[in-house]
Amino acid sequence: MTKKTETLPAEEAVATAAFPELGTGAGAGGLQDVDVLGDVRLEVTVELGRIPMKVRDLLALQEGTVVDLDRTAGAAVDVVVNGTLVARGDVVVVDDELGVRVTEVVERR
Repeated sequence: MTKKTETLPAEEAVATAAFPELGTGAGAGGLQDVDVLGDVRLEVTVELGRIPMKVRDLLALQEGTVVDLDRTAGAAVDVVVNGTLVARGDVVVVDDELGVRVTEVVERR
């Protein structure tokens, strides 16, 4: 197979692009960069447990039905932010409302 090369006419010659100097930029950033995100809303969910369930079983749920979860009583609950596990903790009561005391922050991989 022969490779075909083509030369451009002089008016179509290719020139090297010239770009201005960009400078040093903002650097790696610091805490002030994170402060900009302070008002961003996140979906925080606390999960007691999970189980797979068939549609027929879901449709059969009624008041008083007990759903057995995959955790033992007293086990830590998962704190999930936008679908990602970020911490584990214990359920506590604060002024007649439920809360979570974080006992472990999950390391990011």
